[in-house]
Amino acid sequence: MLECHWKKTFGVDCLGCGFQRSILALLEGDLITSLSLYPATIPILLTFVYTAAHLLFKYDKGARNIVVLFSTTVFIMLTSFIYKLIVH
Repeated sequence: MLECHWKKTFGVDCLGCGFQRSILALLEGDLITSLSLYPATIPILLTFVYTAAHLLFKYDKGARNIVVLFSTTVFIMLTSFIYKLIVH
């Protein structure tokens, strides 16, 4: 796995720390571990899949839905990041 340069330099997790391990856990079928490592993994993947589907099928309100998915994902990322900063 790739080393986090931010964590190595500053000693604190970055906004994406845990994503690689979360993907691996998800690929192994361990949903609970995946969510505990990085809660935004599934929303990120859903956003990518929906965006790709919108580019292929041109959904009527696709752009608005992508903005909602992206905003939700960013909110989850920031919330989990702040939680990690406070707890750890």
